[in-house]
Amino acid sequence: MIGFRFSDYFELDNIKATFDNLLKLFQELLLYNNSDINNTLGWMTELDQHYNITNDKYGMADFIDDLVAKGYVDQDEDLRIVPSKKTELALRKKALMDVFGEIKKSKIGNHTTRFYGLGDEMTSNAKPYEFGDAIDQLAMTNSLKNAQINHGIDEFKLLNEDLEVQESYLQSQMSTVLMIDISHSMILYGEDRITPAKRVALALSEYIRTRFPKDTLDIIVFGDDAWQIELKDLPYLEVGPYHTNTVAGLELAMEILKKRRNPNKRIFMITDGKPTCIKKGKKYYKNSFGLDRNIVARTLTLAAICKKINIPITTFMITNDPYLVSFVEEFTNVNHGKAFYSSLQGLGDYVFRDYKENRKGKRK
Repeated sequence: MIGFRFSDYFELDNIKATFDNLLKLFQELLLYNNSDINNTLGWMTELDQHYNITNDKYGMADFIDDLVAKGYVDQDEDLRIVPSKKTELALRKKALMDVFGEIKKSKIGNHTTRFYGLGDEMTSNAKPYEFGDAIDQLAMTNSLKNAQINHGIDEFKLLNEDLEVQESYLQSQMSTVLMIDISHSMILYGEDRITPAKRVALALSEYIRTRFPKDTLDIIVFGDDAWQIELKDLPYLEVGPYHTNTVAGLELAMEILKKRRNPNKRIFMITDGKPTCIKKGKKYYKNSFGLDRNIVARTLTLAAICKKINIPITTFMITNDPYLVSFVEEFTNVNHGKAFYSSLQGLGDYVFRDYKENRKGKRK
């Protein structure tokens, strides 16, 4: 009997499915291992030995060969295996899906507000022409109708007072600074809090990059001091033997936002603990035992300054200690910002809800 054999195609499909599943595990472990390829592959080999995550037709060596062939890993100047740009992009996309889930695509480029003004999304409304309105947004039908009513058919003329322009939604841009706490408490008592924080930061950056390309996102980390990092550095982020200098983080965030020309500015702060450190001159003033009056006063002062210059702070506190909640509430009230006391699982959803909220604006 003449027929067709499909077994070869099924085998290829099985290999692809195995690779895809292993790739998801590889990306997940990569975050936990601060993007250390060797440790990640070592963990996967151990898992394969105990739980048979590969099979006879596709083993770990095959997976490693495919990682190289498909461009998921590169070699640096010291010939060490490191994640490629393709992997960094894949990590951001995976984080976006893990944290935010499926997001319906909207008009790319801006955040729509409830107000009318200059923008690229037209409404069904028209308004009288004002000096400075874009000529290409003239509502010609309305304008010609006005001219006919005002001047008649016999002596038809079109004057400024006859013109109307199409209304469009005012579009706003946002400059955001994301602050990530990398103090020692982020891994204290054996609980990993830094990995979910990194995942949220990766997801937020991918969300802004793809949905709102005109927005800006700067990422800073803070421990004893604060410094800015690049997006490509996020997967490699590690907790240090640091205290929590929230003041240094806020000062750097304000300095960055001062240089941004967007009228809408915001700070997101992900932390799991109280401020325990400030700098006095060249020396560090540290106190991990309770809420230090000097440290708290400096922190609240900066919260008030941010309010004065219209920079709201959204704090994501991973804790439920009453005295810490009390401090965050006071900090939030001073700034007129927002605060969420969330579990690690709920952190990303809170970030998304707050970021996508419409910004208010007025037509000049």
